[in-house]
Amino acid sequence: MQPTLASLVQHSALKLTVLAGADRLDVPVRWAQVSELTDPVPYLDGGELLLVTAMKLDAEDAGAMRHYVGRLAGAGVVGLGFAAGVNYEQVPRALVDACRERGFPLLEVPRRTPFIAITKAVSAAIAAEQYRSVTAGFEAQRELTRAALSAEGPTALLSRLVAHVGGWAALFDASGALVAAAPAWAARRAARLTGDVERLRDRPAPASAVVSAEGEDRVELQSVGTGRRIRAVLAVGTGGPPGTAERYAVNSAVALLTLTTERSRALHEAEQRLGGAVLRMLMSGEAEHARAVAGSLYGGLLDAPLRVVLAEEVPGAEPAQPGGPGALELLAEAVEAGASRSGEAVLAVPDGVRLVVLAADGGAAVRAAADHAAAAGDGVLAAGISAPTGIAAAGTAYKQAAQALSVARRRGAAVVEHEDMAAGSVLPLLADEAVRAFADGVLRPLREHDASGRGDLVASLRAWLSRHGQWDAAAADLGVHRHTLRYRMRRVEEILGRSLDDPDVRMELWLALKATHTGDGVPLPGGGRR
Repeated sequence: MQPTLASLVQHSALKLTVLAGADRLDVPVRWAQVSELTDPVPYLDGGELLLVTAMKLDAEDAGAMRHYVGRLAGAGVVGLGFAAGVNYEQVPRALVDACRERGFPLLEVPRRTPFIAITKAVSAAIAAEQYRSVTAGFEAQRELTRAALSAEGPTALLSRLVAHVGGWAALFDASGALVAAAPAWAARRAARLTGDVERLRDRPAPASAVVSAEGEDRVELQSVGTGRRIRAVLAVGTGGPPGTAERYAVNSAVALLTLTTERSRALHEAEQRLGGAVLRMLMSGEAEHARAVAGSLYGGLLDAPLRVVLAEEVPGAEPAQPGGPGALELLAEAVEAGASRSGEAVLAVPDGVRLVVLAADGGAAVRAAADHAAAAGDGVLAAGISAPTGIAAAGTAYKQAAQALSVARRRGAAVVEHEDMAAGSVLPLLADEAVRAFADGVLRPLREHDASGRGDLVASLRAWLSRHGQWDAAAADLGVHRHTLRYRMRRVEEILGRSLDDPDVRMELWLALKATHTGDGVPLPGGGRR
């Protein structure tokens, strides 16, 4: 252990006697230094046991001794060793009183004990402590390595780390989600560090920070990863700053987690390439081939109802962090983290400027995708989500997700589900500029006819279509004779060159009228005006 004044006093060969400061002997001694200067403070670094014979000190002057002891205490000197029987037969009373007033440790060194013996004792204790720390560090590294290679992975590693440093430890992934904690109760305490973890995660790697948690915990955050981007964050909570052995253990844990993370990233990239092949097979209708290639990699994902999520960045969107990951990469991490926390399998594959996700219907991955896209805000990400389906209809689900994505882009929305489109009205889709242009082109000849003052064909067409071609009802709505309405509808057919007996023609004309929102003031059945 590190030498203290108490251990030196207990050293049988040194024969030291405590004259003052007996309650402060447990402080560590960094070195034993001999100095006969009247003011050695400029040459000291703090933590020393100062050894003197008072060759140049007026050790019997009470005022001088109070000033001398005050200077030493203020400089961080941990104690004073006075050699009796050299310049003074006994330790001067003025020095003893000054030390007692300050509560400053004063040790009497007998004449037969040379200062070099004290210096050697301190040096030997420091060397032994350093050897113990290095040995303990290597032992910690061996244990942590075995834990990292075990089936429990990070959880086992954190448990062994806690055994070496005391306190608790937690690991957060790149999205800031808690991955593992040891002991189990530490998960609650680690959850309060989310904000600190996110701030560290936004800094270039490597990065570290010391924060405070509840109680008297000192929490050290360390980034994990070799690149400029942080892949994970290790949190270690202890009662105070770690010693040398504990520091070895923490550094070893960071190194092993970095190796594990980078290896996981390489495996993840290989899985992504395989996932891309599986996805292409599913889109081509080769479900059984896809299942054979995937094997057990995606668990039961290909056996259960699934959804397709299709996402892309909105053009011109500013990155969350300049030079950092893109919006799609952050979305992929959020989806994978959500799936990992719930024990789900998920397939997330970059596809050009899009991200394609296959996830279990009703699972955490789909919720994570929708929540992340919504949290990113409109104008950053657009995502479409298909209806639930089996792998045999994965190609159809992809088309549904693409349609929902198209609607999301057009509406400026972050997320649109295909089921919401099917359950709602088609009329909002008519707001598209291309649809309006088509509608204006279809109705232009009729509007030009009406503008010349030769009739009211547009209003008459709307009334007739709204009454499903019932002459009497439509004529009553318009306040004209049914023969007048028949004449107008013949004029519509002549001008457009199309037959109103064709249901497709009637459908297109009705949608054109709805898309243009002309507000011609046509009376509607049952009152009101369109």
